[in-house]
Amino acid sequence: MAEFDVDAMIRRFSERAQAVRDRPLPPVAGEERKKFISQAQTDYTDFALIANASWEAQDEELVLRIPLGKQD
Repeated sequence: MAEFDVDAMIRRFSERAQAVRDRPLPPVAGEERKKFISQAQTDYTDFALIANASWEAQDEELVLRIPLGKQD
């Protein structure tokens, strides 16, 4: 089995979140623009959630802990 680097995976999700945030809007207008913006917001949220996760291996399963509220 190939070695799996969870920290590297989480870094990739962080990079993806930043790429979505930095992505310029294409030259679309109207309904297509709204769809693009909505999808970008969803993508950013998904990637950022994983990027902020902590992890542990538990009973041969990868467990991601994703904070859902503000951290003190």
